Amino acid sequence: MLTALPFLALMTNALIWGTIWWPFRQLQALGVHPVLGTALVYLILFCGLLLVKPAAAAIARRHPLLLLLAFTSGSTNVLFNWAATTGDVVRVVLLFYLMPAWSVLLAWYFLGEKPNKYSILRLVLAFSGVLIVMIPAGATWQSLTANLSLPDALAIVGGFTFAGTNVVLRSQYRVPGEARMLAMFFGGLVAAGAMSVLGISLGRMPAMPDIAWSWPLMVLVVAVLIMLSNWTLQYGASRLAATTAAVVMLSEVVFASASNVLIEGTVLSGRLLLGGALVLSASLIAALESRLP
Repeated sequence: MLTALPFLALMTNALIWGTIWWPFRQLQALGVHPVLGTALVYLILFCGLLLVKPAAAAIARRHPLLLLLAFTSGSTNVLFNWAATTGDVVRVVLLFYLMPAWSVLLAWYFLGEKPNKYSILRLVLAFSGVLIVMIPAGATWQSLTANLSLPDALAIVGGFTFAGTNVVLRSQYRVPGEARMLAMFFGGLVAAGAMSVLGISLGRMPAMPDIAWSWPLMVLVVAVLIMLSNWTLQYGASRLAATTAAVVMLSEVVFASASNVLIEGTVLSGRLLLGGALVLSASLIAALESRLP
């Protein structure tokens, strides 16, 4: 049971991030841009953690590499929330999960975790699933790149920074959890806050709407969900190899697809089902790898 807990923690994290697009879309409908909503959520989380664990700031200052964690984590959250709120949910999540390739390379370079036959098989299955879903019949490289939208680009870059987050968490597993969490909340606040100020000043984003009970309540709900997702990510990612954690987190694709079908009535094509099956196969291999010869 204890061996399964890191996998269950990462699955919980994937469930939250696979469905977080919906409350952020509700915020957008209430006049709160997803980037500004992200800044407000992380303001609540950062201040709340400082009140509950005031010693976390002193601990974090003794570990300068947590600044890198703040950067990668903060960038990931802003980019993903923005992409999933404004783009096609399933497409965004699949592009985000090009992340295993980045994770393998980063873990190899920074952690010395050389890919084995199973990690290579997982990557082949995962990428095959993504390609089946993303590339229509008869598509060319030129047509694919020409059709890349802003949410697509945000998802791809967010996948890279998420891989970096997993690798840094793995390397800093001895740092107390509250210090790592504070760094991640600080990164989300700074990244989203800076982007909001810039976007509003340039007229690219709407300013904060008038205070009403509806959107602050939704911000609070999202903050609670992200607090839970942060804890489960830290618990799981710090106890599993970075490449294994990366592929287990691919279950977010399934959660995002299912929630999109149930909430918005999206029709799943045969290509999407086949691609999802390959992604799930990769996750299953990650869960059972320790028992394989």
